[in-house]
Amino acid sequence: MLGLVFAMLAPLAQAQVTASTKPMLAEGGAVKWYTFEQAIEKNKTEKRTIFIDVYTDWCGWCKVMDKNTFNEPQVAKLLNEKFYAVKFNAEQTEDVVFNGTTFKFVPYGNKGNHQLAMALLNNQMSYPTVVFLNENYTSAFPIPGYRKPEEFHKYLVFFSEGYDKKGEHAWQDFDKVYKSPYPAAPAAPSN
Repeated sequence: MLGLVFAMLAPLAQAQVTASTKPMLAEGGAVKWYTFEQAIEKNKTEKRTIFIDVYTDWCGWCKVMDKNTFNEPQVAKLLNEKFYAVKFNAEQTEDVVFNGTTFKFVPYGNKGNHQLAMALLNNQMSYPTVVFLNENYTSAFPIPGYRKPEEFHKYLVFFSEGYDKKGEHAWQDFDKVYKSPYPAAPAAPSN
């Protein structure tokens, strides 16, 4: 399924995107958020990994991540400098046309999901989930769940430095060299 999804997303050169959604800006937020359309357009002239925060309006942990993680200065700086950061509401009703494929809202019951969110999340609809979509749109890495700034920063460095392209043991190799800019938590007292 993932291969099929990215076969639809893959060719960048003639990308066409249309959507009427506007980016959701965190209150007083430090991150420059783009719409999906804006990120695709910017990526045509300067290649970067596209970071997508897939959220819903009713998701409490999404709001906590906006407030605590995305507004943390070191996280915001990396997102602004190394990625095109996108807010994508998984329940938006506007169509997104990308590379000739129209992704639509699919209603069910009182709610529904957007097909682009379903494709990015491999139909594992969980919020919040962040997705790192490579600059050529050939692979996406969804990471579900709330992440504190200290944990999230590590993911940002991993993708911004291209470790995701370094093979099977990339995370283990990266883990050996990663230096957190955050102070270490104090050790628990021993008895």
